[in-house]
Amino acid sequence: MAPYVRVENVAEHAGQEVIIKGWLHNKTDKGRLQFLLVRDGSGIIQAVVFKKAVSPEAFEAATRLTQESSLVLTGTIRADERAPGGFEMDVMDLQVVHIAEEYPITPKEHGVAFLMEHRHLWIRSQRQHAILRIRATIIRAIRDWLDNHGFIGMDTPILTPAAVEGTTTLFGVDYFGEPAYLTQSGQLYNEANIFAFGKVYCFGPTFRAEKSKTRRHLTEFWMVEPEVAFATLEDIMEIEEQFVGYIVRMVVQERARELEIIERDITHLQRVLPPFPRLHYDDAVALLHKKGFTDFPWGEDFGAPHEAAISEEFDRPVFVHHYPTGMKAFYMEPDPANPQTCLSVDLLAPEGYGEIIGGGQRMTSLALLEQRIQEHHLPREAYDWYLDLRRYGSVPHSGFGLGVERTLAWIGGLDHVRETIPFPRMLERMYP
Repeated sequence: MAPYVRVENVAEHAGQEVIIKGWLHNKTDKGRLQFLLVRDGSGIIQAVVFKKAVSPEAFEAATRLTQESSLVLTGTIRADERAPGGFEMDVMDLQVVHIAEEYPITPKEHGVAFLMEHRHLWIRSQRQHAILRIRATIIRAIRDWLDNHGFIGMDTPILTPAAVEGTTTLFGVDYFGEPAYLTQSGQLYNEANIFAFGKVYCFGPTFRAEKSKTRRHLTEFWMVEPEVAFATLEDIMEIEEQFVGYIVRMVVQERARELEIIERDITHLQRVLPPFPRLHYDDAVALLHKKGFTDFPWGEDFGAPHEAAISEEFDRPVFVHHYPTGMKAFYMEPDPANPQTCLSVDLLAPEGYGEIIGGGQRMTSLALLEQRIQEHHLPREAYDWYLDLRRYGSVPHSGFGLGVERTLAWIGGLDHVRETIPFPRMLERMYP
């Protein structure tokens, strides 16, 4: 019996009889020849059905196939430079699994709203398929780099009793009569984990109830958060640049075909080599003033136009560090030389894609952390366990969070994060 193979592996079976199982992507009817473009999730192959080479039943089945019908093909793999992927199948037998109804997504242009309503079908298209395969490679590269550099993967709670960064962007839920929230971040729990394991990371969904409609915001997104004991701000920046450089390198090496499908110019990605430039917040503000943002005040956070203006000065990601203390989370370590700023850092992607990483050095002092919790009007009892970390063996430690969707948007050169996750959750969309 012929072996069942995936399209991505057909090169290994040139000249051999194989079985391919998939769906009809497109069809060209040439009378006695039926050219079927068949996709199986790993790629697309052209299958040639010649009337004389198959049974009458198989040829008749080929002629009535509709877009997205499912089928099983048996045939011989043949090299052909003109074919998608460089190989074709000469079909010997064809079995129909299901004849699809009229497919709503056709080669004609569709509006974004229509495509989002049919997201469960849109992900079958070549472009969306390519984007999501790149996403899978990014996720694997994230885990590979961390696992190979001494980090231990830790699962942190999705249901939490308190905020990590601010109460205004929390999704509240009822937890058996007690208030609880969908997590904004696993960082606080990872700070506990480093005292047991030294270097850890969590990786999972996070939730922000921001009422934002920008191209960079989702209400549910995936974030990886490494945390390191005995690490300074400089230490964590060195980790970030090696980490991001590896992710980009793996995508360029392993997803050349997908990058070509989405028309990404990889010369931009080939420049993403450590070390990355470092820019103090004060210097970033001065740069904005020089570039025409003369009204931008010291102490404010950067918006998308400001981040784009800063990043366009560089051909690779750029670190902006030492942000004003008042605009960062309560747990950030103040700069000993200037308490008005803190040991924080954001990594801005080039080409106007903005922040993809936020992080910095965490506060070590119990007394100062208690003061910050009070100043931020946070419920002290919800943070008692977190304060314990400063009572029993407190050390300098640092960490960061990288958003998968924003990183993919930058690496893929995409206009909107809605294409970076299979089923995006946005301010006005929770379906499908």
